[in-house]
Amino acid sequence: MANKYFDLTDRVAVVTGASTGLGVQMAKALASQGANIVCLARRQNLIDEVAKEISDTYGVKAIGVACDITDTDRVETAVDTIIKEMGKIDILINNAGTGAVAPAEDITDEQFANEMNIDLFGSFKMARAVAKKAMIPAGYGRIINIASMYGLVGNKIAPASPYHAAKGGVVNLTRALAAEWGDKGITVNAICPGYFETPLTKETLESEFFQNYAKTMIPMARYGKEGELDSAAIFLAAPASTYVNGVILPVDGGYTSM
Repeated sequence: MANKYFDLTDRVAVVTGASTGLGVQMAKALASQGANIVCLARRQNLIDEVAKEISDTYGVKAIGVACDITDTDRVETAVDTIIKEMGKIDILINNAGTGAVAPAEDITDEQFANEMNIDLFGSFKMARAVAKKAMIPAGYGRIINIASMYGLVGNKIAPASPYHAAKGGVVNLTRALAAEWGDKGITVNAICPGYFETPLTKETLESEFFQNYAKTMIPMARYGKEGELDSAAIFLAAPASTYVNGVILPVDGGYTSM
């Protein structure tokens, strides 16, 4: 009988920022392999719509849990709610984030702090709560932090120093948690997406300016298409990926290879 390396049947996956864009895509990808899904974001109406679509399409259990990941009390309550409703948490994808774009000399303290609070501290709060309440007691877990290729390099197209700093923090937070929790049956890895099409980025990525930039800066000469992040998420979430820990995986068309 063939090994089902990527079978996620009956696993419970929590995806933050799963109201739009890449979060929705990755939630659907895990559901396609049999995982039950918790869509977590601030707007209840949006995550309920996504959860219903996932349940109807893939035949798995899917719910929406509203949470602001910058609020420690709400994170703790959300995790308790998920465990009560779903029974466990096997997979956490820390995808929720934001992005301040402005010259470094014009970035305000509030913009920088907000970036850190959402992208870095929020990811830590979710990982901490899920690990403590669900994964460490179970002796099993898959945590996938969504960093960015901008957490590995700088850029010349759009000044975004707070974003670079926060995502760089996510990269090394991933390594730290991987080292700390590896002997508890929990793997912690990060995906560093490059330029990907979402409803918010589509217009920019299709502009003549960006198309010319891509031909120079991206070896594949194009941005990432919908679905091209899915296999990385499935691979890192898979029960068979037992010895994959502390990995920082760019999915960027080769941008960081140059």
